[in-house]
Amino acid sequence: MILSDLRILEEMEKGTILIKPYDRDCLGSNSYDVHLGAWLATYKNHQLDAKQHNEIAYFEIPDEGFVLYPHIFYLGVTLEYTEAHAHVPFLEGKSSTGRLGIDIHATAGKGDVGFCGHWTLEISVKQPVKIYKGMPIGQLIYFPVEGEIEVKYNQKQNAKYSSQPDRPIESMMWKNKF
Repeated sequence: MILSDLRILEEMEKGTILIKPYDRDCLGSNSYDVHLGAWLATYKNHQLDAKQHNEIAYFEIPDEGFVLYPHIFYLGVTLEYTEAHAHVPFLEGKSSTGRLGIDIHATAGKGDVGFCGHWTLEISVKQPVKIYKGMPIGQLIYFPVEGEIEVKYNQKQNAKYSSQPDRPIESMMWKNKF
């Protein structure tokens, strides 16, 4: 079951869902539109190693926009800071974004109950496309949880992506034991 617009508003009133900045015009019938933040990043090395800390280089999207190219993996970030304290948030692309050939996540579209922060986007494109900070980039949908939560994400000792800032965050796979 996905929360409706009225249920999202009720949960925001209760404080179990937070979206900043919030714009009522971005609330759909069962989703909330999120926008591209000002920062992008790319990995410094073309070959990545899952056991190593792969560093990224940040750059700000200029006002006149920035062209993304295929075969380059970009990390972006949502303009919106969100919190979900009682629901599972999912980030999906908008159809308008997809019709431009922009994928906003490779595999990480699901958040956890207790996720608080800006969403890092895993951006790839099918052909060159010019993007702009502040453009609609995706939509959040919220699912209720069945049962009690023992430890929320923002309370876990090993939560690698808690309190994400307004800049993209690189993979923290290297912190795992394997």
